Amino acid sequence: MGTDSYQVKQNIQHPIKVWQVDLSRLSLMHQKLAETPRILSLSAGRNSCCIFKVPQGLIDINGRSYHPHVVSIGPYHHGDPRLEMIEEHKWRFLGTLLNRTRSKGLILEDYLKAVYPLEMKARQCYSAEIHFSSDEFVEMLVVDGCFMIELFRKFGGVVAFESDDPLLSLSWVYAFFLRDLIRLENQIPFFVLECLFDLTRLPTDESGPSLRNLTMRFFDNAIQRSEGSFERFEGLKAKHVLDFLRSSFIPNGYQEPTQNTYTNTHVIHCISKLRRAGIQLKPGKEDSFLAIKFSRGVIEMPTISIDDFMSAFLLNCVAYEQCHRPCSKHMTTYATLLDCLINTAMDVEYLCDRNIIENYFGTDAEVARFINNLGKDVSFDIDMCYLSGLFNEVNNYYKNHWHVHWASFKYTYFRTPWSFISALAALVLLILTVLQTVFTVVPYFQQSP
Repeated sequence: MGTDSYQVKQNIQHPIKVWQVDLSRLSLMHQKLAETPRILSLSAGRNSCCIFKVPQGLIDINGRSYHPHVVSIGPYHHGDPRLEMIEEHKWRFLGTLLNRTRSKGLILEDYLKAVYPLEMKARQCYSAEIHFSSDEFVEMLVVDGCFMIELFRKFGGVVAFESDDPLLSLSWVYAFFLRDLIRLENQIPFFVLECLFDLTRLPTDESGPSLRNLTMRFFDNAIQRSEGSFERFEGLKAKHVLDFLRSSFIPNGYQEPTQNTYTNTHVIHCISKLRRAGIQLKPGKEDSFLAIKFSRGVIEMPTISIDDFMSAFLLNCVAYEQCHRPCSKHMTTYATLLDCLINTAMDVEYLCDRNIIENYFGTDAEVARFINNLGKDVSFDIDMCYLSGLFNEVNNYYKNHWHVHWASFKYTYFRTPWSFISALAALVLLILTVLQTVFTVVPYFQQSP
């Protein structure tokens, strides 16, 4: 009885509580179960999805390099009050286009009717949920698409600029357009541009430049390609303008391997270590900076001009390749290569001296910092990248002990005139010492019986 009384007292002191379900919280949980993801929608995993919100991790590293500064294209930054200035000029451009195509019998309603069948296909191109209604979304595609097409036509010489057009007279506007139109979050599908371009093409323009040709002309000052090479981009497939320009840099013969021919591939060492191993870097003659070769201890890298445009272009290409699974990883691989080669400002200085980098970006230290950030937090299969063979060849050459010892000797004693003079003086002193010893010893042996 004593034990039973003790257990009763324990139960009285520690009563058992029955957990009650909070009905409001339960209702909220059911609501969340029924919701579909909005920031990264379910369509983001499909091959059709090609316009992405840049991951926050990359934004934390590279700041606002992914966000437009003067003009919004597409739904992600539509309505941003910072971009209202150019938003007004979009309607002006649309008005001049309507006036010009009126002779073809086209009115504004025809533009909308042409794009309406593409609405659902266009929505599936975006990784985030589009909050605009059907009418609002189609209107935005028409206004933004026509603005880009008119911009390309005007800068391509197909349509004349008005003499007092502020978008022409203010030189800074064009530079910002170049960078804003290649930002990943600032794209519309290329098939929408093609639809509007074909619709608004006048009979007199049939023999004129194509949309791809005009796109290359618009960015020609930034990417520095000869006009004669534009024709080879006519058949190039493109998801949007950024993808089109990125694909135009991929040279023939530099595709990614379709099967794993290399295993345990490693990235290469920095410039200072490669030079000590006798590996030289020289400027290549190819049109694309992606066309990198290695032969007999020499890495050939075509010249790349790093400026505000190219920095934005590389950053957004890498972000695109990180987000779009079917996309090749050429720019990511190139960024990794640069990140491997460059550790300090002295490495940048060396590449500038070798005419591999033309620096219009800032100090050598700023270029080094940009390149190191460019290759940060990116992922790709190094065994399946387009430079996997080069990585292995360079590493095998680097591991050759004869190359390393001989190159290290040359690097130590023949790198500068003063080191050469010092080595030469030491050699002369050594020879004189040997001769003095010989002349001292020889008479001794001659006098010996």
